Amino acid sequence: MLDRTIPPPFIRSNSFDLLTPEKTTLENGLEVFFIRGGEQDVVKIELIFKAGRWFEQTWGAAYFAAHNLTRGTKQKNSFIIAELFDRYGAHVEISPGLDIVSVALYSLSKNLAASLNLIIEILLEASFPEKELAQLKSVYLQNLKINQEKTSFLASALFRKKLFGESHPYGKELEETDIAALVPEQLRAHAHAYFKDVKVFVSGKIDSNNYSLITSRLASLSFSPVEQKSLTPSPLDKFELYQEKEGSVQASIRMGRKSVLRTHADYVDVLFMAHILGGYFGSRLMKNIREEKGLTYGIHGSLHALKHESYLIIGADVNKENVSLTQDEIRKELRRLRTEPIDANELDTARNHFIGSLQAEIATPFANADKIKNLNIFNLDSAYYQNMILRIEKITSEDLLRIGDIHFSEDSFSSVAVG
Repeated sequence: MLDRTIPPPFIRSNSFDLLTPEKTTLENGLEVFFIRGGEQDVVKIELIFKAGRWFEQTWGAAYFAAHNLTRGTKQKNSFIIAELFDRYGAHVEISPGLDIVSVALYSLSKNLAASLNLIIEILLEASFPEKELAQLKSVYLQNLKINQEKTSFLASALFRKKLFGESHPYGKELEETDIAALVPEQLRAHAHAYFKDVKVFVSGKIDSNNYSLITSRLASLSFSPVEQKSLTPSPLDKFELYQEKEGSVQASIRMGRKSVLRTHADYVDVLFMAHILGGYFGSRLMKNIREEKGLTYGIHGSLHALKHESYLIIGADVNKENVSLTQDEIRKELRRLRTEPIDANELDTARNHFIGSLQAEIATPFANADKIKNLNIFNLDSAYYQNMILRIEKITSEDLLRIGDIHFSEDSFSSVAVG
């Protein structure tokens, strides 16, 4: 009989069994990746456009052009479009980002033809109605007013502005004047110029009929590569800022620095070091600043890798009187990363958590597609994630001391506090 007082043996796997995509290039030049898997009769079609804020000629054009896509075509208004997607059992997610714009369609297989035809119509014939733009502006401005009362929002925005520059796509935060100045013609211009450089990732239960349908309908899209935009990074001076917020008893802290891109030889090591520092509940920052000092309910540290830049960021919310103490403790933990070897037990715990979390991220075909999408966006090798795990398996305390000295020196971290 099974003795339930004895836990099962722990077995650590170092495999990363990513589904293998089937790549097809259509006659119009559009690349489509099919990721087959799952038992449910559901298909996800995600179109990734090189059309994010990085490419904007007018601030806000990417965000509002993307969200206006489903608000009207030459034949249909927003109400009809929404009603049809509901009838088909379909759902559309639109995510405009700093580098890309994602348009994802989730559809029941039996209604894929109808829902795909509708999304193609939206992409080809979006009308960007002025009334719908006015409504989107109103909602955005209301949310902006709410966010501007949050110290966490203000601290993150101020940190990025100082780190990248207020006129840089990664440092820019949309303001009321930017939004008020937007007109439908600017959204049409952005869509016309940038909603044509696209890759498509199809995942789920894909049969031969769906395959033929998807490839034939996507062939009707106009595909043309967008010239890659380049910006010269501005020289960065270290900054230490405190911004008062009247009436706030809490302050939000952001500390960080620019870091390495995904293609850099040290990227995986830096990513893992950030995990040890503040990437999970047992991290050093959580143990020190939450559990031992009781200064915050939560503190995190992470590496944010964008297409053209990357940065390390540490964030926490504390009482205003504890800002300096918290910043000192963060610097103390940064100093330890480059001066004290990580012991075997801590290293093994962090390693297990990192690898296990990464492996858990490919539990579904849709999740596999997300990883395959990242490989394409960042021009990474197909074995990238597997090699990441193998590197984490081999990494030593001595390796991490070197990484701490180069990439985590407390003197290289800038800080912002708002409260």
